[in-house]
Amino acid sequence: MIPSHAFREYDIRGVADRDLTDDVARRIGAGFATMLGGASGPIRVAVGRDCRTSSDRLMTALTEGLTGAGARVVDVGVGPTPFLYASVHALSTDGGVMITGSHNPADENGFKMMRGKASFFGAEIQALRKLVEEGRFAAPKTRGGVERADMSARYVEMVTEGIRIADAKIKFVLDAGNGAGGPLGLACMRHLGLRPDALFCEMDGRFPNHHPDPTVPKNLDALVARVAQTGARVGIAYDGDADRIGAVDANGDVIWGDKLMILFSRALLAEHPGAAILGEVKCSQTLYDDIAKHGGRPILWKTGHSLIKAKMKEEGALLAGEMSGHLFFADRYFGYDDAIYASLRLLEILSRDPRSISEMLADVPRTFATPELRVDCPDAIKFDVVAAVRSHFRSSGLPVIDIDGARISFGSEHEPAWGLVRASNTGPVLVMRFEATSEARRDTIRAEVERVVADARARFSAGPA
Repeated sequence: MIPSHAFREYDIRGVADRDLTDDVARRIGAGFATMLGGASGPIRVAVGRDCRTSSDRLMTALTEGLTGAGARVVDVGVGPTPFLYASVHALSTDGGVMITGSHNPADENGFKMMRGKASFFGAEIQALRKLVEEGRFAAPKTRGGVERADMSARYVEMVTEGIRIADAKIKFVLDAGNGAGGPLGLACMRHLGLRPDALFCEMDGRFPNHHPDPTVPKNLDALVARVAQTGARVGIAYDGDADRIGAVDANGDVIWGDKLMILFSRALLAEHPGAAILGEVKCSQTLYDDIAKHGGRPILWKTGHSLIKAKMKEEGALLAGEMSGHLFFADRYFGYDDAIYASLRLLEILSRDPRSISEMLADVPRTFATPELRVDCPDAIKFDVVAAVRSHFRSSGLPVIDIDGARISFGSEHEPAWGLVRASNTGPVLVMRFEATSEARRDTIRAEVERVVADARARFSAGPA
């Protein structure tokens, strides 16, 4: 049975031994090769995998499906997701598949895909699901084959090229969470003469020390403690497949994605005045204001790494980022999210500035923001609830940005305050976030928006009168 719920907006994801059986993985491989044109001629697909215990099994089954539908598989081995992205660019394959559960629990896994050098997402994933369910796969006269390519050295070259470290003695800690990014992250750093203090950098797909998701503060406890113990200037964390970065400063405070973006955008705009820089709807207003203050062109856009990469190309943006730690550099790099590369760009900045991170960000206006809040809401009504919220506040005369849900402005130019409600693309959830110049104002806005959300949710759950 094909688990239709596993075919999501940006990838295919599920419990490995329940949802992603050998037969399902084989069918996904055959369907993907068919969509890439496996029947019309030889195509090459780069395939990588993370270190989870189910990844080798899924690799075998996926490869059988790909080759059976005429694709030639280039097995690039075990590594992080950006390692697969880099391999597709370096090898100029027709597509790519990364077998990874990303930051999800150890018993889960999935597939992230590329058509050429572009993301494979949204309607394409749903078209693949339909193809897999119907079993209408290419039947070439000859099967494809498998070749192996050791891309590790090439990846280190691609990631480190152009990085300018002024002081290689900078003290920092790297916590890879036993995910797939540890060994290659260390290799890139050492190639530049850096001396990382390695914490949980050995690959272990059971994640025995802590869950590999740096957006959850408790997962950073060991990193915070090591930074304090060693007097490091920064602690860097990767998620399970190293396409998202987390960071803590010398005081042990988490530097969220939008604050990292301020550091990166200032450095970039010093070299590229007027550059377009893109953030997503959950990012602080201070990010967009800071980009404009330093002569850049801020763009507020939708959440989702595939959507952001597409918008970057459309706008010619040199940098983009999400609160979740997905950071995209088209300046000196390829425009995809690579936490290893982002960590080197952060170390480059710190190696050139003796100030602490808190000192570097001291001029950013202080605001009080909630973390990302998630509220259960059935898929069948979540978009209707968001539309109702949008309509309510617009009718109240408040400005509402509607590119991805409803981002409602409650403030002024000098006192930014806003609330966000958006429907998750990956589950039956509403995502909310609130920011203001005082805790009291933030909490007042939150209560008002939550009341409107609750009323709309109750109304749509009750159905027609």
